[in-house]
Amino acid sequence: MNRTRLRPWVAAILAFVYPGLGHVYLRLWLRALAWFALSMLTTALVLPESAVTAFETGGFAAMSEAIRSLGLATLAPVFLVQFLNIVDAYVAANRRDVVPDHEQAATCPECGRELDDDLDFCPWCTTRLDAPEDAGDPTSR
Repeated sequence: MNRTRLRPWVAAILAFVYPGLGHVYLRLWLRALAWFALSMLTTALVLPESAVTAFETGGFAAMSEAIRSLGLATLAPVFLVQFLNIVDAYVAANRRDVVPDHEQAATCPECGRELDDDLDFCPWCTTRLDAPEDAGDPTSR
């Protein structure tokens, strides 16, 4: 499986592990922050005070027991946000991997791999791409 086909699945798995993490992997910083905030807000609104009190007195095990006693309908908004986060990470990764023909990514002249526009060297073989303009001019020193 090549990198382009693997990338959406990696983003989806990371989004499953933690809301917004798949978007961090895709370097969609604001979207990652938005999903994280939405997840935390949804949990804060849905989670009853009894679960928070149980955590403060009995730790994680007591909170887990308090959450297990809740119905599925109570936790449905949290699961919905998590599911939508996973789907969005997968779709965003697929959308970013589609490059129109006229916008083909630049490749390294040495190794032929894809270049990052933010760097002035190849991240794969470290070949410098842009030589300093005044390097050949001895009068510029």
